[in-house]
Amino acid sequence: MRIGVPKEIKVHEYRVGLIPASVREAVAHGHEVFVQAGAAERMGVTDDDYRKAGAKILKTAEEIFAKAELIVKVKEPQPQECKLLREGQTIFTYLHLAPDPKQAKALMKAGVTAIAYETVTSPHGGLPLLSPMSEVAGRMAIQAGAHCLEMEQGGRGMLLGGAAGVAPANVVVVGGGVVGLNAVRMSIGLEAYVTCIDINIERLYWLDQRFGASINTIFSTRQAIEDYVLQADVVIGAVLVPGGAAPRLVSEELVKAMKRGSVIVDVSIDQGGFSATSRPTTHAHPSYIEHGVVHYCVTNMPGAVSRTSTFALNNATLPFVLALADKGIVGALRADPHLLAGLNVYEGKITHAAVAEALGVKHVAAAQAIGQ
Repeated sequence: MRIGVPKEIKVHEYRVGLIPASVREAVAHGHEVFVQAGAAERMGVTDDDYRKAGAKILKTAEEIFAKAELIVKVKEPQPQECKLLREGQTIFTYLHLAPDPKQAKALMKAGVTAIAYETVTSPHGGLPLLSPMSEVAGRMAIQAGAHCLEMEQGGRGMLLGGAAGVAPANVVVVGGGVVGLNAVRMSIGLEAYVTCIDINIERLYWLDQRFGASINTIFSTRQAIEDYVLQADVVIGAVLVPGGAAPRLVSEELVKAMKRGSVIVDVSIDQGGFSATSRPTTHAHPSYIEHGVVHYCVTNMPGAVSRTSTFALNNATLPFVLALADKGIVGALRADPHLLAGLNVYEGKITHAAVAEALGVKHVAAAQAIGQ
């Protein structure tokens, strides 16, 4: 199979779909890999590194999209990339279609097969291709929150861990999944006062057993969210509905009532955001102030640490890339129900229930769409 790896063009996005080690594996399996010149240059991986791994270097994205049967990316195709997609082609990347109807329509119109990293499942019920980036984003969220608390950023002028004789910041993590877990770990490590809110009582029990007296675990209700968000200096939005839009758990009225200079870090922004006042930002302009509250809502947080993120992501995606190339797209989807769960668009149809519901369009079951 001909596999294409274009250079990412989203603002301040330096990750890349395949690293040289992954390219070498694909070539060893008998596939051709085309990599756009300079695709990983900013993270210290050269075109010669790819050539040594067996890749062919092409100058432009147009050449990559024209030659490849399978496009492997990191971020969702941007409008100019969607125009390069064609019928019968497959794209394997993060899509986050629920809050992005324009992209969904473009993929449907192009007639491509679109498989989303974020909805591929595992035998244990997890999201193996989302987890590595969720781990990175969760850890980065606390770094970002601590920075936004500084006066120059519009924050309250607090040090997250306080100082001798001075109370630490109050960090509230809404969501106890992979993002939430890593945000909690970082917060505890920096000696903040940490509360985690989740609707899954078993997850709260697990967090309580793991962190003991270092964390305050609270069952999620509207009242609990209101009470703890109002007390917070930093709120981390870490809620997820796989494939669907994030629930809006923090209203604009609640934001208005928060402490002046407090911080919201909305990691859920890829799926629309958990706060009514959240809107997507970039690494170039990562934060803004609304109702006196600093909002950090970067949609590709792990892109800032591209080397760590790319290598972690490739560890998870490579087996699926090889399966798609070795067995053929439909063959791989039929052979693996967990990969099939990642199918979001097929022959102009939306094949993921949560995505279809969020977009308000008809849903065609993935198995039905591929004739399984």
